[in-house]
Amino acid sequence: MIGKKEWFKRRKYSGWGVVPATWQGWAYTAVMVSPLVALSFMQVNEAVPAVLVVWFLIFAADMVDIMIHVPRDEREKQHEAIAERNALWVMIVILACGVAFEVARNTAQGKTALVDPVIIIALLGALVAKAITNWYLDRNN
Repeated sequence: MIGKKEWFKRRKYSGWGVVPATWQGWAYTAVMVSPLVALSFMQVNEAVPAVLVVWFLIFAADMVDIMIHVPRDEREKQHEAIAERNALWVMIVILACGVAFEVARNTAQGKTALVDPVIIIALLGALVAKAITNWYLDRNN
């Protein structure tokens, strides 16, 4: 699309995505972000929100394309898989502890043990995703 994969490198330590690696990457990022910032400060009329949405969608689509095409070697893929696995386990443990705490607190206060269904769905979704992945990998390896 507009940006080139050579201008970026994979973000390793501060989240997901890419970070500029060359001056062209920084220039591209500044050129793509500056209209978003400028338009957000403009007086709102009917055209500004539409232009903001279109510009953002172009920028987002281009960044996704760049993220997909940034090269990674096998070692980076393995490190990313381990980091993702560890992040998932931390989230699961925290969510499970939060559910247990809410149930214990509500039960101790004599209330009905209410837990946000989104948290339960997230935990069950992670369980199902892991089970299907393990089943698929065992079957195909």
